[in-house]
Amino acid sequence: MSHPNRNTDSEESVATTRDFGVVAADGRHLLAATSLSLRPGRVIAVTGPSGAGKTTLLRAFLGHLPHGTTRSGGTVQVLGHDMFAVDETARREIRSAEIAYVGQDPAALLNPRLRIRTLLSELSADRPSDAVGELLDAVRLPADRDFTARRPGQLSGGQLRRVALARALSKRPRLLLLDEPTAGLDPVLRDEITELLRTLTRERRLALAFSSHDTNVVARLADDAVHLTAEGVRRSRAPRPRDERAVPPQTAATSGPVLDVRDLSVPFSDRGTGGRPGLTDIQLSVAEGSVAAVVGVSGCGKTTLARTLVGLRRRRSGTIRLDGVELPATVRRRSREQRRRIQLITQDPLGALNPSRTVGSSVARPLRIHRRANAGAADGSVRELLELVGLPGDFTSRYPHELSGGQRQRVAIARALAAEPDILICDEITSALDPATGDAVMDLLDGLRRERSLTLVVISHDLALVRERTDTVTVLASGRIVESGSTADVFAAPQHSATRELLSANLAPT
Repeated sequence: MSHPNRNTDSEESVATTRDFGVVAADGRHLLAATSLSLRPGRVIAVTGPSGAGKTTLLRAFLGHLPHGTTRSGGTVQVLGHDMFAVDETARREIRSAEIAYVGQDPAALLNPRLRIRTLLSELSADRPSDAVGELLDAVRLPADRDFTARRPGQLSGGQLRRVALARALSKRPRLLLLDEPTAGLDPVLRDEITELLRTLTRERRLALAFSSHDTNVVARLADDAVHLTAEGVRRSRAPRPRDERAVPPQTAATSGPVLDVRDLSVPFSDRGTGGRPGLTDIQLSVAEGSVAAVVGVSGCGKTTLARTLVGLRRRRSGTIRLDGVELPATVRRRSREQRRRIQLITQDPLGALNPSRTVGSSVARPLRIHRRANAGAADGSVRELLELVGLPGDFTSRYPHELSGGQRQRVAIARALAAEPDILICDEITSALDPATGDAVMDLLDGLRRERSLTLVVISHDLALVRERTDTVTVLASGRIVESGSTADVFAAPQHSATRELLSANLAPT
């Protein structure tokens, strides 16, 4: 392959940036002048708070800039090619042959109509006939016919992330770019994927750059780290493990259940009732004003449970009661008030936010639908909600693609709070946030819980957060509840092997 502007002076590096910066149309610095070098067999972590420019920096290696932005200066080179000097045809060739990128929303990379076996084979570069099985085995997914025949909509968030990684690896790229690669993964799988990436980097001589808020992953995986801040200050630093948060345990509420689930079974697929179940015989009771956690390895049914509770997945049998009143199975059959009272924040904020709506419009919509503010007061209410979740009021005019992953997550939280719900179901809402922002969001939700008797159902792989922030915990394994009780009791003396394995993989003895 031949491209213009080839520079042979940097053959030792697969990719480099030199004083590369990005500014928005209004003059804001999305990324201040940054220099780094990505070398074969080496891993660089890009860290920093939400909105500091981590995704912008990674996507610059693809020759992409956020919509409406320009370079403030500097260069980006991949294998000696200046990605912003070559034409689009050349950029496309370089991306196709040499670079693999997996973003924060892996589902966006996967055609929902294609089966897993097709997704993994269509990009394969000189791979043997059993490449699909090898790739799935590499990312710790089953390679049997049942799994490879599935489509993306039948996978959990953790499974989607691993399929996207396997698809990226199928190209045998020289440069691998991963945006929050372990977000939403359970501790066991997170550690396995971290070790896998480190091994692949060494064996295949990949140059790997990844962004992460998880300092434990950074410490285990990265050779070097580049730290970005919202102010644009950068520094290289040696990775170090994340400190334990010192937040006192909550006191469980003593009132009766506001949410009561009995004998709930959910088919694996929304189409028909055949096949193996996604959830079986689920019993869950959540007290008003409490914080209830649901934990388990990726693919165990946590997100399926969340979507069933809000009526987005049809149940096969069982009941869901809100304050003693049975809820219809689907959201369309529920009243406006029933829909308002239970709100879901998903682990995929980009997919949950309408790309054609501004932030202001997205947050204002539930205010109008649920009649929480009149037309004249809506703008002020939107700004208050954004400021409540740590975003400036002037974000109202921005679109989802103009925000970082963490900023989009906070918009999704603001939108859910706009309905003034009684129950907030949080599906991995801190996985895309840096530790400080994640703590701030949980502090915010805890404050709202105390002020408004808000009930929280928290789905999380962050067991330190679960231990410190929740009253009760329910452990799922293969679609069934294997253990439940007060968080303190379950963590102190787990009774089931699945719980013990989960805790031992992520928590030091206390």
